[in-house]
Amino acid sequence: MKELIKVNNLTKEFKNGHGIYDINLSIREGEVFGYLGPNGAGKSTTIRHILGFMKPQKGTIIIDGINAWKDADRVNSILGYVPGEIAMPEFMTGIEFIKYIFEIRKLKDWKYVEELIEFWEFDPKVKIKKMSKGMKQKVSLICAFMHKPKILVLDEPTSGLDPLMQEKFINLIKNIKAEGRTVILSSHIFQEVEKTCDRVAIVKNGRIVSNIDMNEIKYNESKRFEIVFSKQADMKEFLKLYNNKNTEVLDKTKLFVNLKQKDMQNLLKIVAKFNTQIFKEIPFTLEEYFLDFYKLKKEDKVNG
Repeated sequence: MKELIKVNNLTKEFKNGHGIYDINLSIREGEVFGYLGPNGAGKSTTIRHILGFMKPQKGTIIIDGINAWKDADRVNSILGYVPGEIAMPEFMTGIEFIKYIFEIRKLKDWKYVEELIEFWEFDPKVKIKKMSKGMKQKVSLICAFMHKPKILVLDEPTSGLDPLMQEKFINLIKNIKAEGRTVILSSHIFQEVEKTCDRVAIVKNGRIVSNIDMNEIKYNESKRFEIVFSKQADMKEFLKLYNNKNTEVLDKTKLFVNLKQKDMQNLLKIVAKFNTQIFKEIPFTLEEYFLDFYKLKKEDKVNG
């Protein structure tokens, strides 16, 4: 698979001491690539360099063979971008703004724009000033997609959208990938990332701390099971037979077991001796993996 985006040793330090340091990314054609981290981690700074909005202090960004800073106009002709903070002229209606971008890009396929408007199910004749956050997000998505770009850079693209629209977005990204186009997705909605991304990079304090193949998350070697026994006596007997330190007892009949794939046969053999109300695997998630790096609790606020 062709390497479409190459970020080499990208470094940019600001006067306040924050920045990004030695960022290295290699994104393949037809890949959906997740870029995660809380506010201030360095995601937006990396994205602005990829778009050619900022000059690297050190390092290079090559997009489809083009230097992102030296030839930003060429790069932006093959990019579609949804920013994390959307700003549009409030005196315009949605359709006026969409037509304005359509003309700037010198596009000809207005029928496809109409299809996108219908897909997102909203009235673009409303003044931007009166639009909800979700409606503005839809305008931004249409502007990013309407020239059928080779690469999409999406920063919190479903912010403000309801769950049905979020699901439509996931299906749209799957279709984009099937067409062989490339997506960089920064989102704090972990389920969205899990359903669409092939690989994910986690950035912390301006540095990439982990590169994840999503298949490794889906087929993780570590397993977690919830077991609810029919009787208290059964759980007591189970704990005698299954002498495992990685067991969390919740109450008189409920527990969790953490184990490796290779130890599953032994667990199944012992559980089969008892009547259980519930015996199910709890999948390891990207959210748990991510929070482990930041040592955060799930109730803490995490923004992608």
